[in-house]
Amino acid sequence: MSPDTPVRRPIWSSSFYWRIAISFVALVIVVLVGQSIMFSYMIARQTGPFAPENPNAAAAAVATEVSAALARDERAPLDDALRAAAADARQGVYLVLKDGRTAANTERPLSTAIRAQVDAVLLGAASPRDTTADATGPVVTAPVQIAGELRGLVVLPPPPRRGVLSEVGRLLSLPGTLMLLVAAAAAAVVIFAPARRRLHALEETAERFGAGELTVRAADGGHDEIARLAAAFNRMASELATRTEALRTSDRLRRQMLADVSHELRTPLTAMLGYLDTLSMAEIAIDAETRIRYLDTVRRETARLERIVADLLDLAKHEHGVSSLDTRVCAIDRVFSHVVGRYEQQASTAGVALETHVDEAADQLVADPHRLEQVLGNLVANALRHTPPGGTVSLSAKVDGAKYVLLVEDSGEGMPPEHVEHVFQRFYKVDTARSGSGSGLGLSIVKAIVERHGGTVSVTSRPGHTAFVITLPQGVPEDALPQSGASANL
Repeated sequence: MSPDTPVRRPIWSSSFYWRIAISFVALVIVVLVGQSIMFSYMIARQTGPFAPENPNAAAAAVATEVSAALARDERAPLDDALRAAAADARQGVYLVLKDGRTAANTERPLSTAIRAQVDAVLLGAASPRDTTADATGPVVTAPVQIAGELRGLVVLPPPPRRGVLSEVGRLLSLPGTLMLLVAAAAAAVVIFAPARRRLHALEETAERFGAGELTVRAADGGHDEIARLAAAFNRMASELATRTEALRTSDRLRRQMLADVSHELRTPLTAMLGYLDTLSMAEIAIDAETRIRYLDTVRRETARLERIVADLLDLAKHEHGVSSLDTRVCAIDRVFSHVVGRYEQQASTAGVALETHVDEAADQLVADPHRLEQVLGNLVANALRHTPPGGTVSLSAKVDGAKYVLLVEDSGEGMPPEHVEHVFQRFYKVDTARSGSGSGLGLSIVKAIVERHGGTVSVTSRPGHTAFVITLPQGVPEDALPQSGASANL
């Protein structure tokens, strides 16, 4: 994926975080609904006068039983009578008689304000229905009557205020707590277990990749954050695997190049050392003609060694882009004439004809004429080495659409198909017969120079015909135009 490619965000419903949030809200709703149903059920089960919804009935029931107990025996213990009547009560119940006796089913005393209201009612100051509420809620009362005479009041004061923790504890009963734990466990299994499993698989994949399994990939199915993370990991793994393979290839090529360089340099060095050792042996008598021949051989091998080193340096400069290009508008027929003039004598000696042809539309192009001459010279020299007497080597130029095409063709023996794709590699030689006296770097230098110009070079070959095709871009960039005073026809 390109760094400039916008990241396509999935719809919100596929987000892992949204699924967690929605699932959590649903869990809370389910727990609250369950708690409400359970609490309503528990309240519904509380029947009788002491149900939470019926405090007046509870007070009336207690008053009825206490009245009956006092009717049987007015001196009966009030506490026993009240506890018997309010056995099912879950709140404080108080009994206040006119004669001043009191009783309660709780240790909590009746508040002073409520007691004053009750005493006022018993003294006839107000009806029990007029009893007011204190700060915590309404006070419920019921009369205790014997033979139609008011003897006292049963009082149900409002329940005491509960704190927040107390209310939460009352709502979160044991069944509700168990339900909450079960719901939380189910949510953990349904929501988090798949995510944990996928993250664990991604972690295991990362560890295997770090251990050297460069082909392992994470499962990236889905559209949520974990899937996008797995996809990003896979892209990173692919890029790292590609770079690792490129580094291995580069290292292999470097080792191969060192071996090739060592071999190419060892050949002339071995010959030079052999002849020099022979010349330096005083015990061996060497005539003047032999000595001259040995020295000429050493000189030729030295020149060959110098060419190899120069070609290596030239190739390295072009491949790393450190060599300068004097790009300008140049006349291709001038370049052809320079190349033909350089190799005309060699071609004549070999019995090979040199031909040139330039299309009218291809008379000028933008390039470095000296580097272009070097490219064509290497190709012509290569063609002359492999063209038999009576053959032809031709140079031509034409325009093909938006491209400028240069061709170097020969009528030589051609190359086997399996070698064609390797001819631009350093020191590559099809066979000993084709190697001649070349360094094996000429075509590599051709490729490097052409690519520095932004072009390409290719080769096709069959018996009797080999063609090197150079394609260069057209156009005259501003920095390629000749400076004032410089000639465009070079």
